Amino acid sequence: MGERDFIALIDGVPQLVKAPIVLVWDRLDTTVSHAVRELIAERTWLMVFLLPAYSPDLNPVEWVWAHVKRSLANLAVVALDRLEVLVRNLLTRLQYRSATLDGFIADTGLALDDPASP
Repeated sequence: MGERDFIALIDGVPQLVKAPIVLVWDRLDTTVSHAVRELIAERTWLMVFLLPAYSPDLNPVEWVWAHVKRSLANLAVVALDRLEVLVRNLLTRLQYRSATLDGFIADTGLALDDPASP
């Protein structure tokens, strides 16, 4: 994904989610580029937390995928589209389990009450 892809993603999300957006990003070059930093500064509805350089253990998304992968352990799927349906269902169910999602954030050990701007 390049700069334009990230900008399109950021600008497309509010159309789907009618609420302020919080992004937790690693330091991929395109996510910290000058153009993306300017875009973030212009969006008052957007809050971004940047992770240290290499820190998968601090990224809650890594915990989400680990949870999904555990749910798929020892699964033999014949067709890729069937696997996609299973993963989508797992992610959909997970979005309604706020305590589990909060646990993924808590497992990082990060405090989210003092945001740092990029």
